[in-house]
Amino acid sequence: MSLVKNVGTIGGLTLVSRIFGFVRDMLLARVLGAGLAADAWQLAFTLPNTFRRLFAEGAFSVAFVPMYTRRLHAEEGGGEEAADAFAVDVLSVFVWVLLGFSALCMIAMPGIVWLLAREYQNIAGKFELSVMLSRVTFPYLALVSLVAMLSGVLNSRSRFAPGAIVPVLLNIVMIGGIITGWKLRGDSESDLVVAWALAISLTLAGVAQLTYMWWATRRAGVHLKVKTPKFTPEVKRLMMLMLPATFGAGIYQISQLVDTFFATSLPQGSLTLLKLADRLNQMPLGVFGIALGTAILPMLARHIQSGDKGEAQRLQSNAVEIAMLLCLPCAVALSICAEAFTAGIFQGGKMTPADTAIMGNIVIALVCGLPAYVLIKVFQPAFFSREDTRTPVFVAAFALAVNIALNFYVVPRYGIVGLAAATAITATLNVLTLYTILQIRGWFHFSGRLAGKIARQIIATAAMGAALLWLTPALEPYWRGEAFSRIWSLSALVIAGAMVFFGMAFAIGALDKDLLGQLRRKRPISTESGPPNLSE
Repeated sequence: MSLVKNVGTIGGLTLVSRIFGFVRDMLLARVLGAGLAADAWQLAFTLPNTFRRLFAEGAFSVAFVPMYTRRLHAEEGGGEEAADAFAVDVLSVFVWVLLGFSALCMIAMPGIVWLLAREYQNIAGKFELSVMLSRVTFPYLALVSLVAMLSGVLNSRSRFAPGAIVPVLLNIVMIGGIITGWKLRGDSESDLVVAWALAISLTLAGVAQLTYMWWATRRAGVHLKVKTPKFTPEVKRLMMLMLPATFGAGIYQISQLVDTFFATSLPQGSLTLLKLADRLNQMPLGVFGIALGTAILPMLARHIQSGDKGEAQRLQSNAVEIAMLLCLPCAVALSICAEAFTAGIFQGGKMTPADTAIMGNIVIALVCGLPAYVLIKVFQPAFFSREDTRTPVFVAAFALAVNIALNFYVVPRYGIVGLAAATAITATLNVLTLYTILQIRGWFHFSGRLAGKIARQIIATAAMGAALLWLTPALEPYWRGEAFSRIWSLSALVIAGAMVFFGMAFAIGALDKDLLGQLRRKRPISTESGPPNLSE
């Protein structure tokens, strides 16, 4: 099974979702700006979204997928029926845990909001609005967690497309929510109407996503059902693996909660500017990092279970090479063009030039850690595929402690930009520690060939950076102009940067011919991997 083709499937569909996400955020910035209602909405959106990434797509997925894959491909006592029976047992327990957790959090929401945003009490109505919106949005966690489980089932069967499509549904429904709120607001200029419409649309989006994934699993021949919950030995083992994986897989999400706490203590609008800036950082992270992590986990688990250490090393090397090939130029391009992208995409309506200038500085600080964010997604599966979820816990706890200590120092001095820089620094510390442990244990090492490829990628990135340093200020009148000028000027920056980078990369040998060949070759259909990919 080709890593490149699977990453391409997941990354391509994620890119579609990110494009819709940018449309959503452009509308949101213009309609709400960076004020009271915008901050309240960002907090209400952050809570279920962070728990989703932490528990559902983080801890649950990294524990569930290897266990499900092992049963699916086991020679004795395995197969589709055994794997699906395990999934039914997990689903039957998981549903009730999610419902209970969501209900408790909704009841305790005033306390949760107080822990994260106690400073909101100093602004009339802001704390109360945050609590009410968070109660409306929190059911999304239960819905999307079930979506993550169904995605894990299909990913283990080499069907990556459905799980990558569901975020598109989220953004489409939320765009509808913004437009509906804007229409209902009319001439009243009440941001509360838009915030409420957004909160309701998030939960509706969760319903749409779960409906689609349930249909996709049945179409794939997987028939799951909810029965009387039983804590079987396999379910208990899954839960024991999830506890440490919550921290190991979710350091970035835990850091997001920490950042939210500090951001809410800064001037009004700071949380909104941080979250919108992070959307630009999340574009390459979501398209490449999550795609690599999702594709590599079941494949790596398969090689490790068969005892093929050489193939596991090759797979991880390919993943690192692809990650750096895509993330190095993205990080440099975003840092050079930060002001162009923030002004060109978000400025207008209630979003002022002063707001987008601050947002640009936040983007520069965040993308300094972009390669680290993505490599974490590549290195962690090496632990999770061996059912070692404890080691990343200690690494995550250490990095998180450093992050909190840094925040206490930089936030009073450098504000929201210092907060973003601390996140990038601790992510880099996290990934360096993970790699050191992998090398010591003999699970992965940088070869001379891989180091040579990355050196060539850095040269190509430098050439692209030089071109963008000249082109960005030359196009400034256009990316600050009217809508059409913004579109073509930002497109010109992206296209020119890509052409220079990939042209130079091809010329100096930074592009691996074997990896490029995988893009052209058809993957042979294997009787062990299930039906063909839905996207093929």
